[in-house]
Amino acid sequence: MKYKIWYLAFSALTIIPGVIALIIWGLNMAVDFTGGSVFRYEFESTINTEDLRKVYSEKNIEVEAVVPESGNKYSVRTKPVDPQRNNEIKDAVSVVFPNAEQLSFETVGPSIGAETTRSAFVALSWAVVGIMAYIAFAFRNIPKPYSSFRFGVSAVIAMLHDALLLIGLFAILGHFKNVEVDGLFITAVLTVLGFSVHDTIVVFDRIRENLGKLPKTMNFEDVTNYSVAETLSRSVATSLTVIFTLSALFVLGGDTIKMFVLAMLVGIISGTYSSIFNAAPILVLWENHAAKKKK
Repeated sequence: MKYKIWYLAFSALTIIPGVIALIIWGLNMAVDFTGGSVFRYEFESTINTEDLRKVYSEKNIEVEAVVPESGNKYSVRTKPVDPQRNNEIKDAVSVVFPNAEQLSFETVGPSIGAETTRSAFVALSWAVVGIMAYIAFAFRNIPKPYSSFRFGVSAVIAMLHDALLLIGLFAILGHFKNVEVDGLFITAVLTVLGFSVHDTIVVFDRIRENLGKLPKTMNFEDVTNYSVAETLSRSVATSLTVIFTLSALFVLGGDTIKMFVLAMLVGIISGTYSSIFNAAPILVLWENHAAKKKK
């Protein structure tokens, strides 16, 4: 806890670029949220994307983007297309690009996309409220003058740090690498938030236990420092097992889950850091401030 200000300053520096990118560029939303159709193809070699656009233009289909993927794979994003026209488009592409293989086709109506967006925000909001309420309830018997409410809010602030870092990173990747935010990304964010809070509760629970066991001569900051040191190896070891698994998936997994795995990987690392070096320092600063006001 001696370096708590430095830990918090480092966290602020990591999220600032992403927040700026989010404000300026926003997220590159996938078809799940905006509505539309996505066609994915694999070709024998690199192609001229304008030729691919032309195929769709001749079929009176408005193309929003043609995005190169790994290898010779490309995705074409258009306005919503009737699934019945897919075979017609596939045949037209095969005429211009012999041996082209369509890997997938999906279409989402604008109303479904808007509903998905609303559901995502509602899910995130309920997660925040539920977690804060649960922690406040779970720590209701904490020795006075310490507040279970402060424990809950500190955990949520640390959790929101992870969310901002992750969303900001994908705002940057969306602008420079055309990485899209889809339903899997929302799943990753919610999973990361749960993991982050789980780790924070482990630390906070040890603080609660030690407040009743350690000598009363120790102030809150000393108790927190002792508790973090006790749980540090457990938190890191638990996270490393997940990080190793996700790293293997990121390297060896398919393209369809690569960005989901990346989101999970970054989020787990951030969640491990924030539960130790954000949540506890925020709680210490708040409790110290509250103690000074009472004096």
